[in-house]
Amino acid sequence: MSVTFGDVEAAWARINVTRTPVHTCATFDALASHTTPVELFFKCELFQKTGSFKFRGASNAVAMLSDEEAINGVVAHSTGNHAQAIALAAKARNIPAYVVMPHNVPEIKKIAVRGYGGTVVECNPPQKAREKAASDIQASTGAVLIHPFENPRVMAGQGTIAYEFLEQVDLDALIVPVGGGGMISGCAVAAKGIKPTIKVFGAEPAAVDKCSRSYNSKTHQTSLPGSTSVADGLLTTLGVNAFPILLSSVDGVFTVTEEEIVRAMKLVWTRMKLMIEPSSAVGVAVALYNNEFQERVKKDKLGRIGIVLGGGNVDPARAIELFERYK
Repeated sequence: MSVTFGDVEAAWARINVTRTPVHTCATFDALASHTTPVELFFKCELFQKTGSFKFRGASNAVAMLSDEEAINGVVAHSTGNHAQAIALAAKARNIPAYVVMPHNVPEIKKIAVRGYGGTVVECNPPQKAREKAASDIQASTGAVLIHPFENPRVMAGQGTIAYEFLEQVDLDALIVPVGGGGMISGCAVAAKGIKPTIKVFGAEPAAVDKCSRSYNSKTHQTSLPGSTSVADGLLTTLGVNAFPILLSSVDGVFTVTEEEIVRAMKLVWTRMKLMIEPSSAVGVAVALYNNEFQERVKKDKLGRIGIVLGGGNVDPARAIELFERYK
């Protein structure tokens, strides 16, 4: 169930996605240059189709289905970004998409899924409830389940972010937000395949630090009961397929507070004019505020640092509420 560099290369040749731009900002370079001068490069996946990087993995997984597998459509469970990505990828192939979403997900996200042609099936919020609902749909329809981060084809598709990023700019290090681990797994494989000396770091909310604890203990950890974060796109378990890649190909995982996440998000909105979602701000916050990361930058002489801005699917009213709460 692993992912190889060849898988990422094949995904890049296969999928039809937007080649997202890389932005820079002198203000952020100055703010991040604590112990040594650095240049930051921002991979803007908020400009990807459906507004997030998730379309890459969904496109690859749907495209790789045989005609026999695809005939009954696909099913997925998601709080938003994977849901929209699966719906659009299925629409492109002209097959049904059944998307299980928690009933408390903002209505705007459900509307977006329906707009892409997906059928929304609401369920209770817990992960197990989502998985059960998706399994029931799979059994009744014959649709193929496409997991948001455990599916190796999805992981390979997400790896095209780093594959593309390193075609656009040379980097010493890459910071990737971590939820289920599909994106950082694919990106680590791709980045190390292109440039073995590059450092790949995970960025995670301290409030849901299952990846950091897993990395440091070398044992698979889960989120603590009741833990939550403003970075709602990262509120999931760490994938069992991602975990071994995390240990073998990632060079560290750093955490940031809720206040730091929102502060970084507001800076990106106001200084770079990019309307990123909270989950995208986690990597920015690590570059700006995490002391351990700053020491690592100095120790390893990392001058050119890439940061993945994973998406921009956020309600502006919600963003303003967060800015007020943490000002």
